[in-house]
Amino acid sequence: MTNSLSGRTFVVTGAAGGLGAITARDLAARGAHVVLAVRDPARVTPPPGDTEVRRLDLADLASVRAFADGWSGDLDVLVNNAGVMAVPYGKSVDGFETHMAVNHFGPFALTNLLLPHLTGRVVTVASGLSRTGKIELDDLNWDRRRYSPMRAYGQSKLANLLFTLELQRRLTEAGSKVLAVAAHPGVARTGLDRHAGGVQAVVVKALYPLITQKKTEYGALPTLFAATEDVPGNAYLGPGGRSGETPKPARRRPADSDAAVARTLWDVSARLTHS
Repeated sequence: MTNSLSGRTFVVTGAAGGLGAITARDLAARGAHVVLAVRDPARVTPPPGDTEVRRLDLADLASVRAFADGWSGDLDVLVNNAGVMAVPYGKSVDGFETHMAVNHFGPFALTNLLLPHLTGRVVTVASGLSRTGKIELDDLNWDRRRYSPMRAYGQSKLANLLFTLELQRRLTEAGSKVLAVAAHPGVARTGLDRHAGGVQAVVVKALYPLITQKKTEYGALPTLFAATEDVPGNAYLGPGGRSGETPKPARRRPADSDAAVARTLWDVSARLTHS
């Protein structure tokens, strides 16, 4: 990967722990100015280097707008890393189902508000479990369907890929050099799945003995590659190599590249978030 990132500025959401913290640490170690965007700055110890911590709660659009309003100057890369997984049914202060609020609507609004400052790229962290998702455009917030935490998570992660697809289309149409790309970490031990229950909990317990701490850090490599290396717009990176140490293009389903759904999802998201 590219070594020195001196002179470049990155925002990493959800950098208080897990893969976000690893991503922020690596970027800072290579000389970047890194802004750790987290819900509770008082509880975060930033990694060594040119770093700072700012408050951002993606489940609250007022917080998203405050973060964006407080930004000045250029931003090279926005890493939409923060997320929740398999949480019980709930609604954000803005009335969005929790997975959609944190994993899609918040990042959607943040990206659009920061676009005037962006000079490099937007990296959105999706998931291999996007394959379990289906976009229900008339019920994105699970008001009418029987709630399933994992299907809700899958829908929000599929939304990440469709958001990236449509964002890149719009950037290209506008003649912008900014890129929209996505990445997923594969199976990584991060604590994100602490709410998993039932069959999901059994699967997690079966997989975790096979995942070493070293491999957990490998989970951040696709995001770092997408953020710093020469990749095309709408690229989707995942782990490669025997242990996941070599990022490579991730496989897509037809649903991941449905341009019509992507455009409609964008329009609905813009209306609901007023962004």
